[in-house]
Amino acid sequence: MRPAFRTARAEDAEALADLRAAAMEPSLRALGRFDPDRARARLLDGFEPAACTVVEAEGRIVGFYVLEDRGADLFLSHLYIAHEVAGQGLGATAMKRIVSEAGGRPIRLGALKGSAANRFYQRHGFVEERRTEFDVYYVRD
Repeated sequence: MRPAFRTARAEDAEALADLRAAAMEPSLRALGRFDPDRARARLLDGFEPAACTVVEAEGRIVGFYVLEDRGADLFLSHLYIAHEVAGQGLGATAMKRIVSEAGGRPIRLGALKGSAANRFYQRHGFVEERRTEFDVYYVRD
């Protein structure tokens, strides 16, 4: 499956919020914290299409990421790939693009404790910086 990347549009917001909620559901359920409205709102409340990159494959949205420029570093606040296409290299391809966009600057992110995303980020060179009650924070220099 070959992905294409494009900047999000305002009309993508609902589909991306649904994708995020579905992607987060297993990890949040395991912690007893899944609330679909809250999972959707976490994206919609601050949605800025220009800051969001949509991943498309076979004519449909299969993922997205939001990479925030903070000057000295970048913060990857969202990276989600739809469950039905997970394991096909789309996340790895998106990560290569993200690292390229960083231009050598550090990339930071947070992942929910117990989420499979932690292994994904570690495989892609992210190192744990700190933990909070529910999240693990990483950096890739």
